Amino acid sequence: MLLSGIALVTGLHAQHAALPARSSTKASVQPPLDLGSVADRIYRNASFGFSLKLPFGWVDRTDVMREDSSEPGNTSAGKGTVLLAVFERPPEATGSTVNSAIVIAAESVASYPGLKAPAQYFGPIDELTKSNGFAAINEPYEFPVDGMPIVRQDFTKKLSGAAMHQSSLVFLRKGYIVSFTFIAGSDDEITRNLDYLRFGAQKATPKK
Repeated sequence: MLLSGIALVTGLHAQHAALPARSSTKASVQPPLDLGSVADRIYRNASFGFSLKLPFGWVDRTDVMREDSSEPGNTSAGKGTVLLAVFERPPEATGSTVNSAIVIAAESVASYPGLKAPAQYFGPIDELTKSNGFAAINEPYEFPVDGMPIVRQDFTKKLSGAAMHQSSLVFLRKGYIVSFTFIAGSDDEITRNLDYLRFGAQKATPKK
């Protein structure tokens, strides 16, 4: 993934690292994946029932990352779909600060026989974050957003002269695992960006 040379750890990279292998049994029919859309700087996904206001001036790289995850040879190809990928600055641009990002992805629950709760999905995510130099600062915990049951875990990584913070949020709906990855240079910034996420009836979002 593109993040100025920094590994972006999302559910898309966590496939089969710790969960049971893919079942050969034919999966039950599930609704087609709703990719959602962006209008007036707000990403909306009616099927999953949430919206996210894009921080002002951020760069949308959804199409690029969606194609990248489907390239031949990519171990995550065909296992997950990027719904939204936005960055504070173009991912290919270098900088002295963390390039903040928000990535939303979805994957079929049928890929993981036995997965019944969002917390189970953090096993492979935790292993991958460690392999990329991140350290978990807490165990997965419940983090409801507008009443939606969501599970969250937070990570940090030391960089040259800075620290990279990541918060991963996961919920299950309509046969899909939906993951949110928030990257920033501080916990305060992640908190501000989390305020843009809304479920159900849309509420006022902070201006920026």
